[in-house]
Amino acid sequence: MFTKVLVSEDMDDIHKGVYTLLTDIGVLEVQQAQYSDDAYLKIRKAIFDEAPYQLLITDLSFKQDHREQRFKSGEALAKAIKQEYPNLKIIVYSVENRLQRVRTLINEYHVDAYVCKGRKGLLELSKAITSVYNNETYLSPEVANALSPKNELEIDNYDIEILKQLSNGLSQEEISQYFKANNIFPNSLSSIEKRLNKLRIQFKANNAIHLVALVKDLGLI
Repeated sequence: MFTKVLVSEDMDDIHKGVYTLLTDIGVLEVQQAQYSDDAYLKIRKAIFDEAPYQLLITDLSFKQDHREQRFKSGEALAKAIKQEYPNLKIIVYSVENRLQRVRTLINEYHVDAYVCKGRKGLLELSKAITSVYNNETYLSPEVANALSPKNELEIDNYDIEILKQLSNGLSQEEISQYFKANNIFPNSLSSIEKRLNKLRIQFKANNAIHLVALVKDLGLI
């Protein structure tokens, strides 16, 4: 079993539950970081001291306060850690259950497990820790379909951003203006119209409202 684990979590009550679980299954050293930047620095220092963590358990969202963060989410932290230290195991432990986000974390950022917080969250986390220790990927039942071949849709982060802004009530012209203001490319009105037409055909949606409803049901936004 893992002997040194870092938990990146800003809620003390959740950390206490995770800490108890880890000590119960035999983890000798459990440390906490309430900020994602602190987690990153702890990981770097541990490697420099030749006493590396073997597992990082991180939430995705952290409450913002006066302190400016380089890594504004657990997602950004996991991406950076896996790029710099690919051998460090990472379990995401979050209330987020959107399949597209899970798919990105597993397939693109190469996190080792994704566990949904909830009534059975700690039980699922225990299973995930064992699986990851045995070099297996683990997903909570709520998001297990994220890696199903039936859900391998031709959709990328650009599509997700268009759909997200559409769900926020923006028109295609307003989405174009938003993309230009935020340096998202391509951002012309014609490009967005073409992409939305492609998505409507792909999801067999009758109109934009139907399209948004379908992708929400699939957990993509």
